[in-house]
Amino acid sequence: MNDHLARARELLAAHPVVDGHNDLPWALRQQVRYDLDRRDIATDQSADLHTDLPRLRAGGVGAQFWSVYVRTDMAGDDAVSATLEQIDVVRQLAARHPADLRLAFTADDMEAARADGRIASLMGAEGGHSINNSLATLRALHRLGVRYMTLTHNDNVPWADSATDSPVAGGLTRFGEEVVREMNRIGMLVDLSHVSADTMRCALRVSTAPVIFSHSSARAVCDHPRNVPDDVLASLAANGGVAMATFVPKFILPEAVAWTRAADENMRAHGLHHLDTTAEAMAVHRAFEATNPRPLATASTVADHLDHMREVAGIDHIGIGGDFDGTAFTPSDLADVAGYPNLIAELLRRGWSEGDLAKLTWGNAVRVLRAAESVAAATTRGPSNATRESLDG
Repeated sequence: MNDHLARARELLAAHPVVDGHNDLPWALRQQVRYDLDRRDIATDQSADLHTDLPRLRAGGVGAQFWSVYVRTDMAGDDAVSATLEQIDVVRQLAARHPADLRLAFTADDMEAARADGRIASLMGAEGGHSINNSLATLRALHRLGVRYMTLTHNDNVPWADSATDSPVAGGLTRFGEEVVREMNRIGMLVDLSHVSADTMRCALRVSTAPVIFSHSSARAVCDHPRNVPDDVLASLAANGGVAMATFVPKFILPEAVAWTRAADENMRAHGLHHLDTTAEAMAVHRAFEATNPRPLATASTVADHLDHMREVAGIDHIGIGGDFDGTAFTPSDLADVAGYPNLIAELLRRGWSEGDLAKLTWGNAVRVLRAAESVAAATTRGPSNATRESLDG
């Protein structure tokens, strides 16, 4: 395995990881209210975070989609304002650490950052509630640098169904379809993580550009609604999209599903949000785990998903989206962003070629953003005239 690990590090030096989803901005909001002196990611390797610059370097990360997520209980204009604050902290991080981070808005920017030895920093909005039912707000987020939007988070929006809420729209409403078309027109990737299977299928039918799943794994391997069914994975070849496997134990390890449900209930019983990763929340989690041992996922667990996703979708349509700093628990040997070499070493052990691994880590994600840019460049239709009155259509 040491030989595989050495090969993995060599491969990542040439073909670094593009990770589809990291919640560091939200963790900085929760933990230090964006006070970057209190949580300096260049020097403070805090146990409260999965992410900092030394560990990103150790992990072979070459590009990161930073999630500018806000919780769904932030509604309306509050959600928009909070999303703008999230965008601002990503820009602050890049300005504060120019030797390590470079803002990227295009596939060419990603390649240029890699050539300069810097980590390309892109942004993805997690949940359509961030646009408050406004295509103008969607366009404004794109102008600020947001390059994908996850159509929902854990709750429905008025125009799209979430994977973890009761279906209302039956996938997408007419306005939801217009959101997808407008994202195609401006070159913003449609992210189908978190959405219901029917929403996935509707979006794939409507989209003329490749879609992504920024942090979702295979439902056939772990039957969780946050994962992607095989028929959807199989459709990615025709669409050109990419499904980026996540590391969240409750999405990848069947034994962890029930355990996490009980842990989440315990959090709520203590008056805490189940996605909270503050020091107080983690202390509650640790106390629960002491009396309820946690099933442990590993890099091998993630590799099982990637093996299946490669078989069904094809090697050109898979990637990696860890969800670091957006989950309380991680696989034992993928504990933080320094762990990617362990996953690549496991895939090498399973016989994956270096060419296939180069597509998984870097090539596929860059290609899909470039394809979205090409679709936008070829689109002559002007901004949509869809209005809020279209929401229930």
